[in-house]
Amino acid sequence: MDSIWTRTAEPPQFAPLDGDLKTDVLVIGGGLAGLLCAYWLDRAGVDCALVEADRLCGGATGNTTAKLTFQHGLIYSKLLREFGPEKARLYLEANRGALGKYRELCRGIDCDFEERDACVYALTDQRKLDRELEALSRLGFPAEYVETPALPMPTAGAVKFSKQAQFHPLKFAAAIAKGLRIFERTKVLELGPGTAVTNHGTVTAEKIVVATHFPVLNKHGAYFLKLYQHRSYVLALENAPAVGGMYVDEGEKGLSFRDCGDCLLLGGGGRRTGKKGGGWRELEEFAKQHYPQARVAARWAAQDCMTLDGVPYAGLYSRGTEGLYAATGFNKWGMTSSMAAALLLADLVRGRENPYAELFGPSRSVFRPQLAANVLSSTVGLLTPTAPRCPHMGCALKYNAQEHSWDCPCHGSRFGEDGRLIDNPATDDKQM
Repeated sequence: MDSIWTRTAEPPQFAPLDGDLKTDVLVIGGGLAGLLCAYWLDRAGVDCALVEADRLCGGATGNTTAKLTFQHGLIYSKLLREFGPEKARLYLEANRGALGKYRELCRGIDCDFEERDACVYALTDQRKLDRELEALSRLGFPAEYVETPALPMPTAGAVKFSKQAQFHPLKFAAAIAKGLRIFERTKVLELGPGTAVTNHGTVTAEKIVVATHFPVLNKHGAYFLKLYQHRSYVLALENAPAVGGMYVDEGEKGLSFRDCGDCLLLGGGGRRTGKKGGGWRELEEFAKQHYPQARVAARWAAQDCMTLDGVPYAGLYSRGTEGLYAATGFNKWGMTSSMAAALLLADLVRGRENPYAELFGPSRSVFRPQLAANVLSSTVGLLTPTAPRCPHMGCALKYNAQEHSWDCPCHGSRFGEDGRLIDNPATDDKQM
């Protein structure tokens, strides 16, 4: 179940930590968010080290569809309605700036960077598209309406952002990792003020950034209530016609499309982790109907942290944790969100002001409709009288027959059939 990225590139290997270490800033987590944070800190002359429990970019980054766009679904009409024009404009600026940084960096990196238009389509309800176009007009961004997107099924049209991009995330990661102080297979076992105890020594640091996909420190920040995880699935199809751009359905359970060399990447089949969903079967049925000549060249799944309000969390881990920061909750848009979060955190840990700090601050209000759904799911998981249980917070695990894993419907931890930990926030294997 390797992604097309892991089949065609591999980040460089780094040795584990060997003994105790002292540094100004420690970054925990070697996905793209942590790697970019370490990169920008290093560029600014900050003494920085990064520790990764397994291999660099071996989690969410290696399973993305790698779209570089600040079109995150129909988000701007929602942001305008719920937060007002100032914060909606800041979100647009932050992610537009993130795409610009990728564009600058990729000029000197061989990472299959290609400019593409991005489109959000609706199957039936054009009114949603009209509201998004109106919101973007109020924010001063020139989006376009496309009546007939280049897709194999009928739609009600699409909202198009021109000159977005796509790339190969692991080739990019390999390039920016060069020269950084990185320790792989170095797992943080205990986190305290200014210290991180790992399986290979203790790291002492003035500032610590937790970029572990789902934050692993439970006693601060209430991330177990503020986040839930969502799995989605991808097929790489050979002999399928190119779509010429990047497409995503406005609905959470819809499909996404993008070209990748000679393949078409078809995504969808999503569900909350630990719940039932269509998975690869749903994608295979769609491909059989619309691309009968296509052949599946690769398949993989991605897992994304979803926030209460659709905006990532990046900033102080919580109000009471001076010197400890977090980056998480990228809501399926991890490429530009990773860059925006890394640029923000690189400023905050150096004591610099940043215009996006309040927008992305993890301590903003939790009183959102999604909170009730998260609490209910956790309560049901805790009260379900079955085994096995998740070692994170004790929720009942559900067996995932398609991926042969045990998944936690409360917070998204996943385990192999042998009990080996696959996805956090759990930090230990489960007992079989």
